Amino acid sequence: MGKDLYSILGISKTASKAEIKTAYHKLARKYHPDVNKDNPAAAEKFKEISAAYDILGDEAKRKKYDNNEIDSEGKPTGFGAGFGGGFGGGNPFGGANGFHYTSSAGGRDGADFDFSSIFGEDIFSAFGGAGARGGRGRSRKGEDIAYTMKIDFLSAVKGSEQQVNIGGKNINVKVPAGTVDGQTLRLKGLGKPGHMGGAAGDVLITLNVEKHPYFSLDGQNVVMDLPISLKEAILGAKIIVPTIDGKVAVSIPPYAGSGEKLRLKGKGLNNFKGVGDQIMVIKIIPPREKNAELEKAIEKLPDENVRNF
Repeated sequence: MGKDLYSILGISKTASKAEIKTAYHKLARKYHPDVNKDNPAAAEKFKEISAAYDILGDEAKRKKYDNNEIDSEGKPTGFGAGFGGGFGGGNPFGGANGFHYTSSAGGRDGADFDFSSIFGEDIFSAFGGAGARGGRGRSRKGEDIAYTMKIDFLSAVKGSEQQVNIGGKNINVKVPAGTVDGQTLRLKGLGKPGHMGGAAGDVLITLNVEKHPYFSLDGQNVVMDLPISLKEAILGAKIIVPTIDGKVAVSIPPYAGSGEKLRLKGKGLNNFKGVGDQIMVIKIIPPREKNAELEKAIEKLPDENVRNF
């Protein structure tokens, strides 16, 4: 019995498409050969989770798998599956109704099925040798190439063009604005060559977005801490702050408190999900040096209960 694909990705059978994708990206980053160069077991694990995602990440294949129409390797289940009406309907190993099987880096594509995996190689000699093998001489798509690329925060959220070298070939990669950590880009036709005139595979680039010194993401919103002085907090001020689009002026209201938030509309992430805001969390920084005049002024302030416990 084949392995359970849901268990391989660590998800339930009711997982949504987004949950499946998230689980795959998390595992792919952990077991990718580029970060486990001396760990053959990790490479095998990467192949296993990629094959599982190839089926569960495709709604049509997932439905067939859930209905037990294909197994964990993408092969049709049951004797005679794909024979197109049985032995009486023509050659079961070739023709329009036959199945062929091939593999790609992401798993099985379901387009080709090699019956030698069921009957063994000798069965074909009974049908006149290699010429009777049907799908063995048919074209199939080339293997995909998986690649992981680091990218800085602003290049991801603003969009950019990066150059990578894959298989000795320099490839220009257009990173769309609003890209987030773990997102995978597909470059069609840049993978390994196809077989017997089949289409070339694709290049799948998983992006690892590096952390920014002060920006972070909360959904569509860009979040940052905003340090201000005690004077700015009490009297208010107009200061210059950075955004992903450049610097802008912001007004600090008088008597601002630590933890209060200022919002810049439309200055967040901009992608197919919409446009977010920039959220700035105020952090009051006390004077770093002793100030006798400040201490005297504060001593004159009336006592105030600021705690509710």
